[in-house]
Amino acid sequence: MVAEPTGSPDTILVCIRGNSGSGKSSIARELRRRHGRGCALVEQDYLRRILLRERDKPGGAAPALIGQTVRFALDHGYHVVLEGIMHTSRYRSMLTSLRNGHRGRSLFCYLDVSLAETLRRHLTRPQVSEFTAEHMSGWYAAHDVLGWPDELVLPETTGLNEAVKAIAAAAGLPQTGRDDDLLRNVPSP
Repeated sequence: MVAEPTGSPDTILVCIRGNSGSGKSSIARELRRRHGRGCALVEQDYLRRILLRERDKPGGAAPALIGQTVRFALDHGYHVVLEGIMHTSRYRSMLTSLRNGHRGRSLFCYLDVSLAETLRRHLTRPQVSEFTAEHMSGWYAAHDVLGWPDELVLPETTGLNEAVKAIAAAAGLPQTGRDDDLLRNVPSP
Protein backbone atom coordinates (compact mmCIF):
# COMPACT_ATOMS: atom_id res chain seq x y z
CA MET A 1 0.00 0.00 0.00
CA VAL A 2 1.42 3.39 -1.03
CA ALA A 3 0.69 5.99 1.62
CA GLU A 4 0.77 9.74 1.22
CA PRO A 5 3.53 11.24 3.36
CA THR A 6 2.26 12.93 6.52
CA GLY A 7 3.75 14.73 9.48
CA SER A 8 7.44 15.52 9.82
CA PRO A 9 10.51 13.70 11.14
CA ASP A 10 9.78 15.44 14.48
CA THR A 11 6.15 14.35 14.92
CA ILE A 12 5.18 11.30 16.96
CA LEU A 13 2.13 9.12 16.40
CA VAL A 14 0.94 6.86 19.20
CA CYS A 15 -1.99 4.55 18.52
CA ILE A 16 -3.60 2.74 21.47
CA ARG A 17 -6.03 -0.05 20.64
CA GLY A 18 -7.96 -2.53 22.73
CA ASN A 19 -11.40 -3.72 23.64
CA SER A 20 -14.03 -1.62 25.38
CA GLY A 21 -13.05 -1.23 29.03
CA SER A 22 -9.38 -2.04 28.47
CA GLY A 23 -8.14 1.40 29.60
CA LYS A 24 -7.40 3.01 26.21
CA SER A 25 -9.07 6.35 26.92
CA SER A 26 -7.56 6.75 30.38
CA ILE A 27 -4.08 5.96 29.12
CA ALA A 28 -4.43 8.18 26.03
CA ARG A 29 -5.74 11.14 28.01
CA GLU A 30 -2.96 10.78 30.59
CA LEU A 31 -0.27 10.54 27.88
CA ARG A 32 -1.56 13.75 26.36
CA ARG A 33 -1.88 15.50 29.71
CA ARG A 34 1.65 14.56 30.72
CA HIS A 35 3.03 15.75 27.40
CA GLY A 36 1.32 19.12 27.53
CA ARG A 37 0.46 21.38 24.59
CA GLY A 38 1.34 20.28 21.09
CA CYS A 39 -0.21 16.82 21.37
CA ALA A 40 -3.58 16.10 19.76
CA LEU A 41 -5.92 13.45 21.16
CA VAL A 42 -7.99 11.65 18.51
CA GLU A 43 -10.70 9.44 19.99
CA GLN A 44 -12.42 6.91 17.74
CA ASP A 45 -15.59 7.00 19.85
CA TYR A 46 -15.89 10.78 19.59
CA LEU A 47 -15.47 10.87 15.82
CA ARG A 48 -17.58 7.77 15.11
CA ARG A 49 -20.28 7.90 17.79
CA ILE A 50 -20.63 11.64 18.45
CA LEU A 51 -19.58 13.43 15.27
CA LEU A 52 -20.86 10.92 12.68
CA ARG A 53 -23.34 9.03 14.89
CA GLU A 54 -22.33 5.95 12.93
CA ARG A 55 -22.31 2.29 13.96
CA ASP A 56 -18.94 0.55 13.64
CA LYS A 57 -19.65 -1.43 10.51
CA PRO A 58 -17.81 -2.48 7.36
CA GLY A 59 -17.75 0.30 4.79
CA GLY A 60 -18.40 3.04 7.35
CA ALA A 61 -17.02 6.57 7.04
CA ALA A 62 -15.31 6.58 10.47
CA PRO A 63 -11.97 5.02 9.44
CA ALA A 64 -11.46 7.64 6.71
CA LEU A 65 -12.42 10.51 9.05
CA ILE A 66 -10.09 9.20 11.76
CA GLY A 67 -7.24 8.88 9.26
CA GLN A 68 -7.82 12.40 7.92
CA THR A 69 -7.98 13.87 11.43
CA VAL A 70 -4.72 12.21 12.45
CA ARG A 71 -3.01 13.35 9.24
CA PHE A 72 -4.29 16.91 9.69
CA ALA A 73 -2.84 17.12 13.20
CA LEU A 74 0.50 15.55 12.17
CA ASP A 75 0.75 17.83 9.13
CA HIS A 76 0.29 20.84 11.44
CA GLY A 77 3.16 19.78 13.68
CA TYR A 78 1.20 18.10 16.47
CA HIS A 79 2.12 14.80 18.03
CA VAL A 80 -0.96 12.56 17.99
CA VAL A 81 -2.36 10.05 20.45
CA LEU A 82 -5.03 8.03 18.64
CA GLU A 83 -7.18 5.68 20.68
CA GLY A 84 -10.04 3.32 20.02
CA ILE A 85 -11.14 -0.26 19.66
CA MET A 86 -10.35 -0.09 15.93
CA HIS A 87 -10.85 -3.78 15.15
CA THR A 88 -8.17 -5.08 12.80
CA SER A 89 -10.76 -6.31 10.29
CA ARG A 90 -12.09 -2.77 9.64
CA TYR A 91 -9.19 -0.49 10.52
CA ARG A 92 -6.02 -2.28 9.39
CA SER A 93 -5.93 -0.49 6.03
CA MET A 94 -6.23 2.99 7.58
CA LEU A 95 -3.73 2.19 10.33
CA THR A 96 -1.26 0.73 7.82
CA SER A 97 -1.57 3.86 5.69
CA LEU A 98 -0.83 6.07 8.71
CA ARG A 99 2.12 3.91 9.74
CA ASN A 100 3.61 3.75 6.23
CA GLY A 101 3.04 7.44 5.49
CA HIS A 102 4.19 9.01 8.74
CA ARG A 103 7.58 10.71 8.40
CA GLY A 104 8.19 10.66 12.16
CA ARG A 105 8.10 7.96 14.84
CA SER A 106 5.02 5.76 15.19
CA LEU A 107 4.07 3.37 17.95
CA PHE A 108 1.10 1.03 17.77
CA CYS A 109 0.07 -0.40 21.12
CA TYR A 110 -2.53 -3.04 21.95
CA LEU A 111 -4.00 -3.47 25.44
CA ASP A 112 -4.53 -7.22 25.74
CA VAL A 113 -7.29 -7.45 28.36
CA SER A 114 -9.58 -10.44 28.88
CA LEU A 115 -13.36 -10.20 28.51
CA ALA A 116 -13.83 -10.92 32.22
CA GLU A 117 -11.52 -8.04 33.16
CA THR A 118 -13.10 -5.57 30.69
CA LEU A 119 -16.52 -6.41 32.15
CA ARG A 120 -15.22 -5.91 35.69
CA ARG A 121 -13.67 -2.55 34.77
CA HIS A 122 -16.82 -1.43 32.98
CA LEU A 123 -18.70 -1.45 36.29
CA THR A 124 -16.46 1.42 37.50
CA ARG A 125 -16.82 3.59 34.36
CA PRO A 126 -19.09 6.61 33.81
CA GLN A 127 -20.53 4.79 30.75
CA VAL A 128 -21.81 1.89 32.88
CA SER A 129 -25.44 2.79 32.09
CA GLU A 130 -24.84 3.45 28.37
CA PHE A 131 -24.25 -0.18 27.36
CA THR A 132 -24.49 -3.59 28.92
CA ALA A 133 -22.17 -6.54 29.48
CA GLU A 134 -24.03 -8.23 26.63
CA HIS A 135 -23.14 -5.36 24.28
CA MET A 136 -19.51 -5.50 25.36
CA SER A 137 -19.39 -9.27 24.88
CA GLY A 138 -20.66 -8.81 21.32
CA TRP A 139 -17.97 -6.22 20.54
CA TYR A 140 -15.15 -8.17 22.18
CA ALA A 141 -12.35 -9.52 19.98
CA ALA A 142 -9.74 -11.59 21.78
CA HIS A 143 -6.09 -10.68 21.12
CA ASP A 144 -6.94 -8.46 18.10
CA VAL A 145 -3.33 -7.45 17.49
CA LEU A 146 -2.08 -6.09 14.18
CA GLY A 147 0.80 -8.58 14.23
CA TRP A 148 3.46 -6.00 13.38
CA PRO A 149 6.91 -6.87 14.79
CA ASP A 150 7.20 -3.52 16.58
CA GLU A 151 3.66 -3.51 18.01
CA LEU A 152 3.70 -3.02 21.79
CA VAL A 153 1.30 -5.45 23.48
CA LEU A 154 0.57 -4.71 27.14
CA PRO A 155 -1.05 -7.36 29.36
CA GLU A 156 -4.05 -6.62 31.58
CA THR A 157 -1.80 -6.60 34.64
CA THR A 158 -0.23 -3.33 33.44
CA GLY A 159 -1.39 -0.43 35.61
CA LEU A 160 -2.26 3.02 34.27
CA ASN A 161 0.94 4.74 35.40
CA GLU A 162 3.10 1.83 34.21
CA ALA A 163 1.34 1.81 30.81
CA VAL A 164 1.74 5.56 30.34
CA LYS A 165 5.45 5.37 31.15
CA ALA A 166 6.04 2.33 28.90
CA ILE A 167 4.20 3.83 25.93
CA ALA A 168 5.82 7.26 26.30
CA ALA A 169 9.28 5.67 26.50
CA ALA A 170 8.70 3.33 23.53
CA ALA A 171 7.31 6.18 21.40
CA GLY A 172 9.83 8.79 22.52
CA LEU A 173 6.96 11.08 23.55
CA PRO A 174 8.32 13.59 26.08
CA GLN A 175 6.38 13.72 29.35
CA THR A 176 6.49 17.01 31.24
CA GLY A 177 3.80 16.27 33.86
CA ARG A 178 4.50 14.69 37.24
CA ASP A 179 3.43 11.20 38.33
CA ASP A 180 1.95 12.43 41.60
CA ASP A 181 -0.40 14.73 39.64
CA LEU A 182 -2.14 11.56 38.47
CA LEU A 183 -2.60 10.39 42.04
CA ARG A 184 -3.98 13.76 43.15
CA ASN A 185 -6.04 14.17 39.94
CA VAL A 186 -4.70 17.70 39.44
CA PRO A 187 -5.71 19.12 36.04
CA SER A 188 -3.03 20.75 33.95
CA PRO A 189 -3.53 24.37 32.81
